[in-house]
Amino acid sequence: MIKALFIAVLLLPALCFAQSKKQLEIQAVEQQRFKAMTTKDTALLRKILSENLTYLHSNGLFENKEEHIANIGTGKLAYRTMEPSEVQVRIHGKSAIVNGIVHVTGNLGEKAFDLRLRYTDVYFKQKGNWQLEAWQSLKLEDKK
Repeated sequence: MIKALFIAVLLLPALCFAQSKKQLEIQAVEQQRFKAMTTKDTALLRKILSENLTYLHSNGLFENKEEHIANIGTGKLAYRTMEPSEVQVRIHGKSAIVNGIVHVTGNLGEKAFDLRLRYTDVYFKQKGNWQLEAWQSLKLEDKK
């Protein structure tokens, strides 16, 4: 009993570190994705986005991977800034759920937008890489 408790105490910091390391990995991929979206880096987006991507925008626009990449690549959907805050990452094996708020500016066609969004996204680790499987966001009211 004492030996098992001793081993558990020794392993606990390692387990906590592993969780934190995975959370940092997800946050790094998320930052890379936001940057790729603002710089129209469709090659990087192809690596980060899952083939099964479901991307639901706050205005109801629904895209799959190819549609999302095409809209960004052609400039139909042009992101200028994406600034996340209040990000929380929960890891469940080879999947991760991310919740946060992101301030987004850009254009959809000719119409400019400046939005604060609350979002949930889901990543899966596939072939050693974290890939975005699903995104859903909703518009937050401006603080007065």
